[in-house]
Amino acid sequence: MNTPTLPPDAQAAADILARLAAVIESRKPAHGGDPEKSYVARLLHKGPDAFLKKIGEEATEVVMAAKDAQHGAERAKIVYEVADLWFHCLVALAHFGLTPDAVLAELARREGLSGIAEKAARPV
Repeated sequence: MNTPTLPPDAQAAADILARLAAVIESRKPAHGGDPEKSYVARLLHKGPDAFLKKIGEEATEVVMAAKDAQHGAERAKIVYEVADLWFHCLVALAHFGLTPDAVLAELARREGLSGIAEKAARPV
């Protein structure tokens, strides 16, 4: 797959994701991550149910923060909760041997496509 060159701000974001993914990778129990000392190692040691549960919880917290922001609450809470959600998604990617670059490449592939057309083109 031909990965497009990212603009400087997007490259900086991709670099942050890559650095975080490298830390998560280093915390895998198979790479010496200690579940007694590392939250990531503990999640990965417990298996997919643990981090998938966290993804569900964090997604709910994003929804609640957005609903609260609609009614005047601090919008920065949405950013905080999305960061938690993304973090736990990065843990899931690492577990399955995937990287943020794969997600960025998929988003780049979809760029400029109609969301309706893209969804209709997905295999059933």
